[in-house]
Amino acid sequence: MVQLTLPKNSKITAGKTFKAAKGAKNVKKFKIYRWDPDTGENPRTDIYEVDLDACGPMVLDAIIHIKDKIDPTLTFRRSCREGICGSCSMNIDGTNTLACLKPIRDIKGDAKIYPLPHMPVVKDLVPDLKHVYAQYEAIEPWLKTDSAAPSRERLQDPEDSDILNGKDGHGPAACILCFCCSTSCPSYWWNSDRFFGPAILLQAFRWIVDSRDEATGERLDQLEDPFRLYRCHTIMNCTNTCPKGLNPAKAIGEIKKMMVERQ
Repeated sequence: MVQLTLPKNSKITAGKTFKAAKGAKNVKKFKIYRWDPDTGENPRTDIYEVDLDACGPMVLDAIIHIKDKIDPTLTFRRSCREGICGSCSMNIDGTNTLACLKPIRDIKGDAKIYPLPHMPVVKDLVPDLKHVYAQYEAIEPWLKTDSAAPSRERLQDPEDSDILNGKDGHGPAACILCFCCSTSCPSYWWNSDRFFGPAILLQAFRWIVDSRDEATGERLDQLEDPFRLYRCHTIMNCTNTCPKGLNPAKAIGEIKKMMVERQ
């Protein structure tokens, strides 16, 4: 039998348990991944008993309550609390999602919270996003034109705007770069050094189909690569997990169609 050895200090151990205050009646356990690179210790799972009558209805409310009232050392990202910024993306109950949009009541049993999978961890629930941001920069996510700049903003027909925004609000321009999709994609897990992944390809599609952009051919040339685009195998994890209800898999398929049509 093959013997696999985990890297040093990678095995998750049992951590501390923080009991709810005496008299709390509506208690739920939150099992949260903890890791501090400064200690040299293995990652652990701490258990927090939270009185749900003392915090808001979303998972992010519970995490903020834990940091404010129970354990100030807990580290995580958050900003808007409205599903707009993408900062609080994490793995909750086995699914990548936004903590601010995940109702506590939807979690059966103990809540298990981990950082986004298959990404380096900075600390606790904070993933290192330097690599995905470098990939985002590589697609040049800004309007590129050769024509003279107009005297006012570049206008767009409502029909063209619908392509970006979607008639139902679920178009590619609605992506908030939370990277829930990319970190749920097996192809990205194994090829993230070269495969752009669903989030970046969805953003690339957003600029390719923008009627105001004049660099469509150049953008397609950037993606004409065995790994950057074609490591997508339409597994659909990306679409299933997107907390905004977007469809990265469809966008990737549309890019592939454009590649064929221009040959």
